[in-house]
Amino acid sequence: METPSFRSDDRWPFGRRAFLQGCALALGTGFLPLRAQEGSGKARQYHVCLSTTVLASDPDLLEVVQRAGVSHVWMAHYFYGYRPYALEDLQAWRRKIEALGMYAGAIHLPLGHPGDSLGAMDGNIPLTPPTHWKQGVSIDGAVHAGTSLHAPATEENAVAVKEIGAAGFHTVFLDDDYRLARGPGVIGGCFCAEHRERFLEAGGLGAGDWDTLLSDVRSRRLSSVLRAWVEFTCGELTACFRAQQEAAPNLDLGIMVMYLGAEKAGIQLTDYRDVPFRVGELMFNDASFDKVKGKTDELFSALFHRRFARPELAYSETTAFPSDRLSAANMAAKLAVSTIADVRNTMFMSGLTPFPKSHWDVLGPAMARQSEIHGALAGRVPRGPLKHYWGEAARYVGDDNPYSLFLAMGVPFEVVDAIPSVGWTFLCDADVPQARGLGSTLIARPEARTGWARGVAETLEGLYALKREIVPTLEGVPYVAEDRPVVCAWYPESRRVLLWNLGPQQEAFTVRQDGRDLAVTVFVP
Repeated sequence: METPSFRSDDRWPFGRRAFLQGCALALGTGFLPLRAQEGSGKARQYHVCLSTTVLASDPDLLEVVQRAGVSHVWMAHYFYGYRPYALEDLQAWRRKIEALGMYAGAIHLPLGHPGDSLGAMDGNIPLTPPTHWKQGVSIDGAVHAGTSLHAPATEENAVAVKEIGAAGFHTVFLDDDYRLARGPGVIGGCFCAEHRERFLEAGGLGAGDWDTLLSDVRSRRLSSVLRAWVEFTCGELTACFRAQQEAAPNLDLGIMVMYLGAEKAGIQLTDYRDVPFRVGELMFNDASFDKVKGKTDELFSALFHRRFARPELAYSETTAFPSDRLSAANMAAKLAVSTIADVRNTMFMSGLTPFPKSHWDVLGPAMARQSEIHGALAGRVPRGPLKHYWGEAARYVGDDNPYSLFLAMGVPFEVVDAIPSVGWTFLCDADVPQARGLGSTLIARPEARTGWARGVAETLEGLYALKREIVPTLEGVPYVAEDRPVVCAWYPESRRVLLWNLGPQQEAFTVRQDGRDLAVTVFVP
């Protein structure tokens, strides 16, 4: 297959001397050039979730997080039918938080989670909804708690939202997670008899169509009946959200979206464009985030969700779970994800047990540095020849295993809504069939076995080999010369490149454009 060329007229006008004087070095991100008058940090805000129990048990915690740079504190109120924390206590802590010049918001867990996602240090909070709430039914007939929607869940959630609004709170996040699938990659919805009848009646379908649906869900075939099921499920979750909005119209209601959360999980992403939107992440411990693909998967999900979330309404899910399993260094490294994706709000979370207090000693300087960098990049969009694409099939029937490792090639990339006519577009397995005959050079895993997409193993070795083919064709595009894992985000409008080192140690990188080399050293915590 002939390798196409990629040309950009946004050439980098800085010589070696100017670059070395202007580069910034800190916490896994090398950035060039940053002028002193820029980077005010106003684009980035930092938030933390803490229960009233935690606040009461550690009286100086609020001042610790404030010194580190946190300006917003979120407190849990409503848990899928329960109120484990007294409303009077939330009001009292809201007043204390506001007296310090900080913002106080509320967290609701509207449906529950099919497992322990709380990490509650006291162990007294039930993990399942009350008995008058119906449980969900999976496609195989198994019964599970959480992530299903039956009466009176919507009605009781609406009461709780109205109650917290009357208590003086102005923003509520529907958390952990607001979805109708048990986890990433699952085609969700409740397959109980009640939902079966409602779905068939709504679509004018018969019993045979239900059998077809079950078969298509199991085979992940995007048929008309499966599409109707996904849209039915999305309509149910959106209606629940709208009912809660109507219960407290003066209150801002936001959602937490799981890792790569989309329509197959009941989340009609276009329905939430104008509300606070927490982008999905997954690497909550060192074992997962230490992997290069763990980092690129995390970045891939945030970049995908930013297609649907306004930057000022976008929040991260910077989570440690269990609370002591993500090191302070890795939590600091995660901040680069939001900087690259232009997610303006970082939300630190760790269930109901706070992460180690000593983390804030590391996080404070990292937060300040990322604010400085983000302030100079806010509103800018990364551009490049590599295309980040997550298509309709991935959103409706995919297994949520993105081809993300290309982000570590050191070649600039950009996020696209549709397959473009130029560049190199990386496809997950689910999107391959729908991409036939479209646009740019298509790259897929070899096991996809297509005649229209080039098979490239999702390994660093395979991608570096592809990189050696690509870079001679690039005109006016900067890239990292070394074959080492690094994200290279290019902002031609600002004439800047942001490097995120994905390796475990300090590295020296050479950024090259049109035959000119510019060296940059990147530090890690």
